[in-house]
Amino acid sequence: MNSDSSKKSPWAPPSSANGYKAVPVPLGDRLPPPLREAQKLPKKQRALEILRRLKLMYPEAPCSLDYESPVQLMVATILAAQCTDARVNLVTPALFERFPDVGAIAHSNISELEDLIRSTGFYRNKAKNIQAACQRLIAEFDGEMPSTIAELTTLPGVARKTANVVLAHIFDVHEGVTVDTHVKRISGLLGVTKQTDPVRIEQDLMKLLPRPDWENWSIRLVYHGRAICTARSPDCMRCDLLDICPGAIRLRKEAAKVAKAKANQSAKAKKEEAR
Repeated sequence: MNSDSSKKSPWAPPSSANGYKAVPVPLGDRLPPPLREAQKLPKKQRALEILRRLKLMYPEAPCSLDYESPVQLMVATILAAQCTDARVNLVTPALFERFPDVGAIAHSNISELEDLIRSTGFYRNKAKNIQAACQRLIAEFDGEMPSTIAELTTLPGVARKTANVVLAHIFDVHEGVTVDTHVKRISGLLGVTKQTDPVRIEQDLMKLLPRPDWENWSIRLVYHGRAICTARSPDCMRCDLLDICPGAIRLRKEAAKVAKAKANQSAKAKKEEAR
């Protein structure tokens, strides 16, 4: 065997070049996750410890949407509704080559705009909102991206999630916590909120986390949701949050119940075959 083949590949930060692949850095100062004793921490203390670990696990966590200007980030974030970032990043190169700036989008042919974003889903509504948002930027803000959530949310198609992304990544302004499907699901598993409405989840998280870290929480949970805590099959045994995650206990109990039911069903089938 070639000696180089057994070496682990060096850690690389998520980037456009690697499709924003997130590989968590193991917490080397601790026992492997399954061997750790579960900790019952107060909610705020748990949230801060989760945040601390997430920063160590994902030391670099860039926005996983490709963009070169504030308006391009706004457009990409609108497109990402009910669509993966990976799909959006496949669509935007041709979109932004054809319509690179706010003026081009505002005066675009709506049918052509729809065709360019069709694969992101809900393309008619998205195209209408994107064009109307750019027209409003020109009419009300001299073509510049506003830097407050109150102003941003006056733009068609821009709700709190999109506004929070733009503010955090363009202006380094934190007026809220971005709550997408990963953040909603994993925040619930981690026991830091019992809410299901994104606005109420955001309010809970804002009370628990330091303001400068509101986006740190969101973007790192997104990467964690892709790498470890997937919706279909969370890899709890590899998760460095296992010992402080109430949801992991529930998931393991549910998995054990399913496994037991399958075993009982299999045993019953064998008995029937033996008759």
